[in-house]
Amino acid sequence: MTYATMAVPSRALHLWRYTPWARIHPTSVEEVPETTPIRWSVSDGIALENGAPSTLGADDIARVFLLEAATEAYTLTPGKGQQTIHIRAVASGHAAIGRLHLNIKHDVTVIVHLSGEATWAGVHITGEVADNVRFGYGMVNELSVNSKLLRCEDWSLGRDADVQHASLSVGGFRCKNDLRTRFTSSGSRLTQAVSVHGRDQRHVDHHIEIHHDIERTDSSLNVHAACDDRSHSIATGLLTIAKEANHCDAGQVFKNLLLSEKARAEAIPELEVLADEVAAAHGAASAPLDPDQMHYLMSRGLDRNEAASLVVEGFMHHGFSSITNQVLVEEMRTRLTVHLECELKR
Repeated sequence: MTYATMAVPSRALHLWRYTPWARIHPTSVEEVPETTPIRWSVSDGIALENGAPSTLGADDIARVFLLEAATEAYTLTPGKGQQTIHIRAVASGHAAIGRLHLNIKHDVTVIVHLSGEATWAGVHITGEVADNVRFGYGMVNELSVNSKLLRCEDWSLGRDADVQHASLSVGGFRCKNDLRTRFTSSGSRLTQAVSVHGRDQRHVDHHIEIHHDIERTDSSLNVHAACDDRSHSIATGLLTIAKEANHCDAGQVFKNLLLSEKARAEAIPELEVLADEVAAAHGAASAPLDPDQMHYLMSRGLDRNEAASLVVEGFMHHGFSSITNQVLVEEMRTRLTVHLECELKR
């Protein structure tokens, strides 16, 4: 299927309800525009291989678009003994696209730092995690405040794999994230955490799918969003457990902190459970700043902005409390602290 033959998706679908395809497309929906490649650089001089497997989910308009519009694609296969790999992804120009496949055969932590001044950036990351591998993955979105972002990810987990997936979203003014994980063998586990900071009129949409196609697989999803000014955060979690996928344990929790009267946050958990012997749960909560916390902090000498920033930092740090990979947690929290310090100085 090609992009030209695909219909614009209906807003009746949760995937496109809050961020229609026309609003995240870099030009008009009929076009596949010319793009420049995102510049990738890897720590310790590790080389990327040219080429990447074809996009997963060939019937999805965003992935087909990124496949056709991209001019380059790369694969990274970390070697045995490499513990932490940092990947810098810089997006420049009017429209920039990067495609990267991660072939994970050994225990490793990979952290992608996305930045740049591109008007529009598209990123498609795919990954295959081999049997018995302990894998930590982080994505830090620090794009310019004027950038749009279309981000797609597709992950496949092997037998007894343990994957910890962390995302920090502080960049870009309109961001569409479509993150999907599929369990293909039993015994594997996914722990996923997302923290979002909204300010000004920032619009951040996360659509997260976790598919338990096989028995004895576990997943945990935690999404924390702190929204200020007129910002808007949307988080949709689609959790599916197939008919024969018994003895799975899966859950998702969404928490939103609203820092102004005009800030908005949507939390949309979805469960499709066809098996009988499973544990599946979901929860969502939204609340304003706690006046008692603010009073306590301001009585200790902080002004209102400093007190609110401290509360936000603690709330978003807690979003990564389910992650036990300390390298991943420290990187996410360090980048968040730097971001909030810069916001205080604006």
